[in-house]
Amino acid sequence: MTADSVSPLPRSSAPREAPAAVTAMVRLIRDSWAMSEPYIADISQFFYGMLFTLAPTTRDFFPINMEIQRGRLVRALVHIVQMVDRPDDLAPFLRQLGRDHRKFGVVPRHYEAVGTALLASLKNHLGPAWTPEVERAWAEAFTIAARAMQEAAASDTNPPSWRATVVEHRRLTWDLALVRLVPDQPVPYHPGQYVSVEVPQRPRLWRYLSPANAPREDGGIEFHVRAIDGGWVSRAIVSHTQPGDVWRLGPPLGRMTVHRESSRAVLMVAGGTGITPLRAILDHLALWGENPKTHLFYGGPAREDLYDLEELRALAATNPWLTVTPVVERGGDVPGFEQGTLAEAVTRYGAWPGHDILVSGSPAMIRATVSRMLVAGSALDQIQYDPFTID
Repeated sequence: MTADSVSPLPRSSAPREAPAAVTAMVRLIRDSWAMSEPYIADISQFFYGMLFTLAPTTRDFFPINMEIQRGRLVRALVHIVQMVDRPDDLAPFLRQLGRDHRKFGVVPRHYEAVGTALLASLKNHLGPAWTPEVERAWAEAFTIAARAMQEAAASDTNPPSWRATVVEHRRLTWDLALVRLVPDQPVPYHPGQYVSVEVPQRPRLWRYLSPANAPREDGGIEFHVRAIDGGWVSRAIVSHTQPGDVWRLGPPLGRMTVHRESSRAVLMVAGGTGITPLRAILDHLALWGENPKTHLFYGGPAREDLYDLEELRALAATNPWLTVTPVVERGGDVPGFEQGTLAEAVTRYGAWPGHDILVSGSPAMIRATVSRMLVAGSALDQIQYDPFTID
């Protein structure tokens, strides 16, 4: 019952080819969804009405104001079933998602209710286009996804969620805050991963944030949060969070990482608060004297958007394996800065052969950067990213 739709994941370096039957199933799903998508608002309304009728307890998984929810869950479910022909990407993602959904108290009967409500809402709007073959394709794909999530949830020995107390809230700019928390017990995340958070000011509105630090002995976690237009959670965090507030954190998600033992150099591309997962990775790498050569491009519309630049420069000054290049889109020529978008700045240097590439930022920034790099000649299996809806 995730509250955030998830964007496409990158393909693995050696994807398995889906069987012909699976390919045909996914084609039916995609074609029927293309007919349904213009009616997402009506489909979503029908879906939630059906879900809450079949499983009334699921209403407690969602915020009181369902207008905030809109079509997020339906879009997320559709995205998942459309990925059934990409098992190398979908399987680990579903295992993480299944563990994450334990925080809601999801049990097997809830998955059945969600699947029934999804198919019923699509059938209601597709009419004659909802053939037995289309219904079978949707049912089979959802069953595959739900089974993987349930198996992962059943095998997880960690808590469903962690309580964490805010120990510091500091405004870095008018719309950006640094928040430090100490969980009741350490959260087992890896540098580069992200977690879902629920704050007391916005109950049941879970949002994804990336820790900006590697795991510490005291379990402390630092988040950098920018208030975005229309962002119920981000604006509450920036404006109203206080020391002593208790947050809930979901299980770690994401696969973005750097392998220290690899001989490959690393390219990092970060926009705005997208620096946080990469900063956590750099924080971890800084524990060693020798690391893969790493070049970080850190950008934003203007100089003031690069709020973490001085900290990153200080880190590079004491770690010769790290190079930091700031990028601004406007503001004239600034010594030491690249001009233009991150996509433009990075591809001026070519295709970056022999590099592992990590991209982090808004979904729009990730799409633009990855697309431009592919055109420049970078291979898709070089690139890692974990896009998600940020608010």
